Amino acid sequence: MPVKFVAIAYAIWNLIIFLMYGIDKLKAKKDARRISEFTLLWCAFVMGGVGAFIGSKAFHHKTQKTKFRILLPTALLFNIVVIACYICWVIGII
Repeated sequence: MPVKFVAIAYAIWNLIIFLMYGIDKLKAKKDARRISEFTLLWCAFVMGGVGAFIGSKAFHHKTQKTKFRILLPTALLFNIVVIACYICWVIGII
């Protein structure tokens, strides 16, 4: 799979996750039906760690919840490891 396609897909996915955090924050303010915490965290671990982490900080959303304070950085680290492994595989190191 071409690296350019993977990079574009990754960027789009993280933009979607970033927007999810913004939408959930807006719904919280309007007391509307929310996006579940499971969904927000699952999306972060499925290569959306950057969007989730930045969205959480930008929208000041879920920043006080212990679960998110631990799992969002963990998801981000997991994403970085997966990306590093992919890059190593593409250039032939592994």
